[in-house]
Amino acid sequence: MKIQTKKLTDILLFLSIGIFLFGSGYKFAEWRIKKDARGQATYTIFNATNTTAKNAEGENIDFNLFWDTWEKVEQKYIDDSKMDPQKMYYGAIKGMVASIEDPYTFFLTPEENKQSKDDLGGKFQGIGAQLGMKDGRIVVVSPIKDTPAESAGLKPGDIIAKVDGESTEKWTLLQAVSKIRGEEGTSVTLTIIRNGNEQDIPITRQEIKVPSVELSYVTAKGKRIAHLRINQFGDTTNTEWDKAVQDINQKYNSGQVHGMVLDLRGNPGGYLESAVYIASEFIERGKTVVKQETTDRNDRVYTVRRTGQLLDIPLTVLINQGSASASEILSGALRDHGRASLVGEKSFGKGSVQEALDLQGGAGLHVTIAKWILPNGEWINGKGIEPDIAVTNEVAEGDTLSDENDAQLKKALELTADK
Repeated sequence: MKIQTKKLTDILLFLSIGIFLFGSGYKFAEWRIKKDARGQATYTIFNATNTTAKNAEGENIDFNLFWDTWEKVEQKYIDDSKMDPQKMYYGAIKGMVASIEDPYTFFLTPEENKQSKDDLGGKFQGIGAQLGMKDGRIVVVSPIKDTPAESAGLKPGDIIAKVDGESTEKWTLLQAVSKIRGEEGTSVTLTIIRNGNEQDIPITRQEIKVPSVELSYVTAKGKRIAHLRINQFGDTTNTEWDKAVQDINQKYNSGQVHGMVLDLRGNPGGYLESAVYIASEFIERGKTVVKQETTDRNDRVYTVRRTGQLLDIPLTVLINQGSASASEILSGALRDHGRASLVGEKSFGKGSVQEALDLQGGAGLHVTIAKWILPNGEWINGKGIEPDIAVTNEVAEGDTLSDENDAQLKKALELTADK
């Protein structure tokens, strides 16, 4: 009995050990499968290596750290639902481009690139405010006329501290635009800082249609003056400009119009070539409009190559802190050639040139390729253009600027009438 009991005990012992080892092996295998499944990409990566990538010293860049980090995030991060490979991919590219620390050089996702093109086409959905960067902060360059931003009371120079309660500190310009944009009928709350005071401004989004050129005629000192506003230098600007100029030229030649006020206030810029085209309406053929300087010495001088229709018309130009980039090229060239006096406030001060590139899959890249210099040799980046006659509009809090309380426009009309 003892021998049989011992054999039975041994059998049970071995059976228990076998079950334990089998169970342990099963659990270990299950853990490895789950681990491998977690670490295994559920997508295919093409062109994972780039043997041509080199740093400034000409040495090949080792991308092992990048892929190691990617893998560790996928393996370790607690929330699998946040692992969006496409979003991670775009984010990596954004970070690479942002490391240059130039707010005007940035990568755009396909959706953002489409928005950028829509802007220059004059149509988008949002609040209708042109934004810029100033001292690392998101600022309102200008609210667009007859838009929710203007109706809500946004003003040039307002600092956007928060969007729907989220701080804008360290945001890029594209981040701010993407957060503020949205479907028509939805709302967004901007926390702005004005004169040191913080306030919340709720705004309902709508489709924004922005004409590049707006023409009206105003009487000042008994004389008829053409008031032509350029809102931006976009896809349709030159066509709209030609139509307006034809009307002004006909009235000027027939004595119905004495002069012209060119209003560039709140114009954030756009295509450099369009600024050159419009400057050529007032400046003699062969004169320099702007110089473009690059680091590789592939400089370019933009000159007047056509005969303008408004070479002799008395002209005054309006600028303010919302006048930037191409607006400054145009106003600076007209000033430097003695073609017009500038009235208003100091301009924004953006003296760099960006090239808009289309990338694979609809993505885009805006990259600073040069700086531009005015005909007199001045680079206005960061300092702007000072007006010949400084005039500030004083508008009561909550009021909207109109022709009746627009002191800058009144001064420009008076100066033009006196010429």
